[in-house]
This record gives sequence, structure tokens and C-alpha cells, in this order.
Amino acid sequence: VQLVESGGGLVQAGESLRLSCLASGNIFSVNAVAWYRQAPGKERLERELVATSTNGGSTHYADSVKGRFTTSRDNAKNTVYLQMNSLKPEDTAVYYCNAEISPVLSSSYYHYWGQGTQVTVSS
Repeated sequence: VQLVESGGGLVQAGESLRLSCLASGNIFSVNAVAWYRQAPGKERLERELVATSTNGGSTHYADSVKGRFTTSRDNAKNTVYLQMNSLKPEDTAVYYCNAEISPVLSSSYYHYWGQGTQVTVSS
């Protein structure tokens, strides 16, 4: 099982980006998916939880992005998106997705991380 993020880049404040997180491999089902970000100078354990979504349709957002970011998912494509609008310089970070996945032939769920995608917002 692999998670691959894409869609990061360099934008100016106020602009938008859409990140994608594609899960591939021998996947039976994908449960909750979360987006985290790691700001410059922060350690891995200091990653900030940005948004979560479940396969039941529930979503939650950090206060810092509420009203600006939206997460959605295409379960048929095993892809989760993070639409980021009205970006601010403080949104600059490496964005990671973390998914709870049950592989084929397994009755358990495991957490997987992607490699991250860089988002840089200039003022």
C-alpha cells in the first residue's frame, strides 16, 4: 500500500491550491483520512492536524483553516483532496496525508503516511 500526495507548489497569498492523496496497492477499504502539515523548523511530532474525513462523509477542520480549506474524497478512485483557498504565508508547510487502510486479506486497519508535498505561500 502506498500513499502519494501531489499538487503542492509556490503561490502568492490569496491564491488557491488543490492537493491530492492517492492510495494504491492491494487495498480492501480506506477509512479515515487526515491531512497534516509540518511547518518549517518544526519536528515530525509537531505536525499539525489540518483536516480529516471519514468514508461516512464526516469532516473536521483545524480552526486555523476552517472556512478556507475543504477536504473531499473520491472513494472509487481511492483519492482524497484538500482544496486550499485564500492561502496565507503561515500555511507554508509540507503537507502529508495519513490514511487508515485495510489491505486485501486483512481484517485490520493500518495507518499509512505519504511522502509529503511542499506548499509555499509568498506574501
